[in-house]
Amino acid sequence: MPLVPASLDDDGLITPEVGGWAEDKYKLVALYANLFATGMKAKWDERVYIDLYAGAGRAKIKGTGKLVLGSPLIALTVKVPFDHYIFCEFDPPKLDALTKRVQLAAPSAKVEYVADDCNQAVDRILAKMPSFSKTHKVLSLCFVDPYDIGIKFATMKKLSSRAVDFLVLLAFHMDANRNYSHYLKPKSSKVDDFLGNTGWRVHWNDAQNTGMSFPQFLAREYAKQMASLRYLENPMYRMKEVRSDERNLPLYHLALFSRHETAYHFWDEVLKYSTDQEKLF
Repeated sequence: MPLVPASLDDDGLITPEVGGWAEDKYKLVALYANLFATGMKAKWDERVYIDLYAGAGRAKIKGTGKLVLGSPLIALTVKVPFDHYIFCEFDPPKLDALTKRVQLAAPSAKVEYVADDCNQAVDRILAKMPSFSKTHKVLSLCFVDPYDIGIKFATMKKLSSRAVDFLVLLAFHMDANRNYSHYLKPKSSKVDDFLGNTGWRVHWNDAQNTGMSFPQFLAREYAKQMASLRYLENPMYRMKEVRSDERNLPLYHLALFSRHETAYHFWDEVLKYSTDQEKLF
């Protein structure tokens, strides 16, 4: 398991407030990052962790005030650390807090920062990724954690030109379903950019006739698009659903996309563990 402390003291730096469900998300990320970093060490010469929405490195759980590590600090504190880290964050105060926390948590780690929106900075992110050759094999794990469906498929496509596995938060309910009427309008390009497909409305009309929900439709279409990039197609039942604490409503799905079946074996272990914990409580 990652070396995450049981409790954190306030360090005085900016700490965004998040819903209680975020703690579940971070636990899933911690489990998978640990399995990935350890399991791939002997098979690849260099393992890279990329965080496209890195944040401030810490978060505060709404209602309880509990402090938790964000995904960058989680990845830095796995038992077998990655060889290289790339953190992308658009908000300057968050990035400043992140850099200070990284320096304290892992001063010797090889960390690079990109101060921009990942959709605008994808070429710069690619430039920071280590080069791959026959004698130097590089595998990256890219965590994609947007607040909405704002990650553009064009960004994913560019990053997929390298050996990259993606762990993606797909905000099907907390964004796409809530803003359905707006996104359906012809002038809205949000879903177009998310799916990398301007003709999705025609497919959605057909899907509605089968009784499919909008989140189910988006999950299917997104998996198809990732399969077009030679990723193993990931059905919705293999995506981990995370629900709200207050009303137990679905918020988003956490999905893995890899070109190697080994990664899905790791993911199945994460899903099994999280399901067992839910049954326990």
